Amino acid sequence: MGRAMTALAYPMPLCVAPMMDWTDRHCRYFFRLISRHTLLYTEMVTTGAVLHGKRDRLLDFTPAEHPVALQLGGSEPADLAASARIGEEWGYDEINLNVGCPSDRVQSGRFGACLMAEPDLVARGVAAMREAVRIPVTVKSRIAIDDMEEWPTLEDFVRRVSAAGCTRFIVHARKAWLQGLSPKENRDVPPLRYDLVHRLKAEYPHLDISLNGGIKTLDAAAEHLGRVDGVMMGRAPYESPYLLADADRRFFGGTQAPLTRHEVVDAMLPYIETQMSQGAPLGAITRHMLGLFQGLPGARAWRRHLSENAHKDGASPEVVRAAAAKVPRDAGLQAVA
Repeated sequence: MGRAMTALAYPMPLCVAPMMDWTDRHCRYFFRLISRHTLLYTEMVTTGAVLHGKRDRLLDFTPAEHPVALQLGGSEPADLAASARIGEEWGYDEINLNVGCPSDRVQSGRFGACLMAEPDLVARGVAAMREAVRIPVTVKSRIAIDDMEEWPTLEDFVRRVSAAGCTRFIVHARKAWLQGLSPKENRDVPPLRYDLVHRLKAEYPHLDISLNGGIKTLDAAAEHLGRVDGVMMGRAPYESPYLLADADRRFFGGTQAPLTRHEVVDAMLPYIETQMSQGAPLGAITRHMLGLFQGLPGARAWRRHLSENAHKDGASPEVVRAAAAKVPRDAGLQAVA
C-alpha cells in the first residue's frame, strides 16, 4: 500500500492523465523522480476489479508516488462508494470517476464516456462516493458524445453533477464518438474545443476546471492556465518524460533543481532492483523510460539497447546502466525539454 496521503491543494495546475497500459505504478514512480509536485493518476480500474479482483496487484503503489489519484470506472453508486472507500484506505489522495473513455468494453459495462448521457446517474455516484470518503472526489469527462450538442451537453452535465457536490472537473476538450471511431481515433479525430472548456470556467467560476487534450508543451499549458485552473497532459509527457522537469518551478513554486536525466536513471536503479526481487520483469519497468533522452545525442542507442535487452532471460539492472552509458552524461544538462 502507499500510505500517508497528501492533503491536495487545489487548484492543481498540472497533472498527468490516466492512460490504460501506460500509467502503472512503475511509470508513476519514474515520473515522480522528474517532477515532485505534478499530480499523477492510475490507469482506470473498474469497480468490479476493485471489489472482486487482486487488490494488491491493482492498487499497490509506493509512498514516493504521492500525490496520486485513483481513477475508477463504474456507474453503480453503491459499488463506486465501496471502491472509493477502499481507495482511500489504500492511501490514494483523490478518487476520480472516468466519464470519458470511449472503448466498446467500457460501454458494455455502462461506464466511461457513455455516462455523459446520464448526468443524474453520475451525480448519484458522486454523491455516494463523497459520503463514503473524506478525500476529494472528481470527474473526468468529454464535452459531449455522438450527436449530442457540445455546449448544452457539457453545461448540463457539469451543472447536474456539481449539484451533487463535485467541485473539480477535468474535461477532455473533444467529443467522443461511441460508434464509428476507435478509442485511438477518439483521441485525435474529433476537433478540440478548448473554447468550450474556457467558457465552462467563465460560467462556473466557483468550480475547479482543468483542461485535457492535445497539450504538448509546458508553454501551451501555461497559456491555458490563464483561462482554467489546471491542465492535464497525457501522451506528450509519456513520449518525452523530461518535459516535466521544469513543471515544479513553473507551476508549483519549486526552488529545488530537478534531477538530470542521468540522475533519474541512477535513482531508478534501486527501485528496479527492489521491484525485480518481488517478481516484476525488467521490461515492464524500462518500457516507460524509453523517451527519457528524447532529442539528445545517444537517445536512439539508449532506446535500442533497452528494447533489445530488457526482455531477455536473465536481464538485470545492468541493462539499464549499459543503455545509459550510451548517452554522454553532460548531454542536455543545460536544456529542459
